[in-house]
Amino acid sequence: MKRLIAEFEKQRFVQLVFPHEKTDWVEYLEEARENFVEIVNAIRKYEKVLLVCVDAKEAKSYFQSLENIDFVEYESDDTWARDISALSVEENGEVVLYDFVFNAWGGKFDSHKDNALSRMLASYYKKKMRSIDFILEGGGIESNGKGILLTTSACMLNPNRNALDEATTTQKLKEFFALDEVLYLRHGYLAGDDTDSHIDTLARFVDERTIMYVRCENEEDEHYEELAKMETELQAIAKEHNFSLIPLPFCDPLYYEKERLPATYANFLMINGAVLVPLYGVRQDVEAMRIFRDFFKDRDVIGIDCSVLVRQHGSLHCVTMNFH
Repeated sequence: MKRLIAEFEKQRFVQLVFPHEKTDWVEYLEEARENFVEIVNAIRKYEKVLLVCVDAKEAKSYFQSLENIDFVEYESDDTWARDISALSVEENGEVVLYDFVFNAWGGKFDSHKDNALSRMLASYYKKKMRSIDFILEGGGIESNGKGILLTTSACMLNPNRNALDEATTTQKLKEFFALDEVLYLRHGYLAGDDTDSHIDTLARFVDERTIMYVRCENEEDEHYEELAKMETELQAIAKEHNFSLIPLPFCDPLYYEKERLPATYANFLMINGAVLVPLYGVRQDVEAMRIFRDFFKDRDVIGIDCSVLVRQHGSLHCVTMNFH
């Protein structure tokens, strides 16, 4: 018996990687660190946090309380924990960590330190870890915990990852996670996204049978047509599998240094007893929070300003990884 554990299930801890001077955050390092501290402080009220950092003493100085935070020293290339960390898989009732290859979203950046991170942390996890010779990022897949994987063809079938055809990729994913089905979205993207359309920027399982997804209603926006086609795909999937769909608003355009940023409410994080929602200082923030509160009646809903995070083309979910 094997399955890829869903994020909405019980967690042991959440891992983050603290920004340092050799990351792309260097131009506004203090702003970025303040953002990470806010995220860590929100999470540690509900569960343990593992913070990977270059200098533990320095990182600790940013926190008024160290309760529920463990610090491990390691110099990473960057801070996208979702994509560089191991995945929690249940094998015969035990959690085993799967360490896939990370190549910085198709060789776009240096990644050798990030790729080695999980192996370095194996002793902290105190779980069996399997190293798998297949390029896969945590942000590129969504599990409902019951044998269904949701992903995008733009990412999973991109020749800059494994250079395999769809049938072979699907078969490998089914074998890795004992899946019944792999569902590919053929449409949907965000301007400014470096990941080749990670699913966690577009559509997410919030329980075994419910998917939240971004919907663009502004016909003048460059995303309108592609996201409308993605919505049609999701409607077909929902009909076939008896899933429910919950649309999330699409942010007004955000820019940094004249570049449009991939701001998305789909990049939320579910933790024990709460859900953290990325906010961007735009008018849609209020509606997004209402939607999350309406659905997550058994969890606290906490908004986190991610307008600094998104300058580096990621958001809340991208910088965190949940372990079970």
